[in-house]
Amino acid sequence: MTTNPSTTTGTLADPDTPFAVVDVHKALRNIDRLAARADHLGVALRPHVKTAKSLEVAALVHGGSPHPVTVSTLAEAEAFADGGYTDITYAVGIAPHKLPRVIALLRRGVTLRVLLDSTEQADCVAEASRREGISIPTQIEIDCDGHRGGLKTDAPALVDIARTLHDAGCLDGVLTHAGESYFAYSAEEQRLAAKNERDTAVAAAEKLRAAGLPVTTVSVGSTPTAHAAEDLTGVTELRAGNYVFFDLVMAGLGVCQVDDLALSVVVTVIGQRPEYGWIVTDGGWMAMSRDRGTAAQPRDQGYGLVTDLAGHLISGLVMSAASQEHGTIIARDGATLPDLPVGTRLRVLPNHACATAAQHRGYHVIDSGPTATDAPAVQAVWHRISGW
Repeated sequence: MTTNPSTTTGTLADPDTPFAVVDVHKALRNIDRLAARADHLGVALRPHVKTAKSLEVAALVHGGSPHPVTVSTLAEAEAFADGGYTDITYAVGIAPHKLPRVIALLRRGVTLRVLLDSTEQADCVAEASRREGISIPTQIEIDCDGHRGGLKTDAPALVDIARTLHDAGCLDGVLTHAGESYFAYSAEEQRLAAKNERDTAVAAAEKLRAAGLPVTTVSVGSTPTAHAAEDLTGVTELRAGNYVFFDLVMAGLGVCQVDDLALSVVVTVIGQRPEYGWIVTDGGWMAMSRDRGTAAQPRDQGYGLVTDLAGHLISGLVMSAASQEHGTIIARDGATLPDLPVGTRLRVLPNHACATAAQHRGYHVIDSGPTATDAPAVQAVWHRISGW
């Protein structure tokens, strides 16, 4: 396991609650699973670090060596550049006022790609590139499913935008994200989403090449489609981020099992309300986030499922409600509410790993491998990048 100087001693019974926990054993298992799939598909993997936002977590992907990454904020890009990463894609549409920070990273020798989907953005990037005398590698976002941003492959502006970028020495390629795959509830739906994602990106690249424009990068990816893709011919790289931790949304889609979840939050029982069938903890939405991603799924997991401190799922327990600093745990499906005295520590598995992780400054790191105990040892505390 890779650690930084923030090593510590003790167990999960020691730090003040609530706090976030990363199980490095499960994270490595998840990382190895997608790495093997990418190798099988013959495509490069560019992990999205927006979930963990941690240099130490990212270091697990390639044994500590810097590797190509995707980021969602320039703060991430700057922190990863400080950590020795030189191949970064900023996969959020560029705003003109952010270009000076992009150019500063480029001048440091970092290949930082930006993303856009409009003529206005392309004009700004091209003008800045000429003014500063530096190429700003740029990808055009392609809309494969109507989820968020991007241009359709038949958009009249697609070739014009690409030509504007090419003439300024900025055109790098195309990128798409199958956001609707998060609502694909069967393996077949996920397979079709992955096929559509690939087909759309490749079609956009071919359209630009037919217009005499070079396309170096054809980038696709989401956690569901990355695990469902069967053929990525024509694609140069695969992106995914949630897969390192996974969460209950991914488990609800069948992309992973509950036992694969590598992120949890330790909370403490602070009260009992037997007249309501409640156990009250000190972990509210400030610890878990307000994200209720499983509410749209066939099985609603509330604010999260509950385990004991060792990580063993407690059958029937779910965090059903949250206020700012209070979490409510109930028993469902005919389960009996256990007698958990005040002071008992529990772990809650999150709906959405990205949102839950964002509530914390860092991660207490444990290893649930073969030598794990009922009070897992804290092996390190890893910092988390925040801000934009």
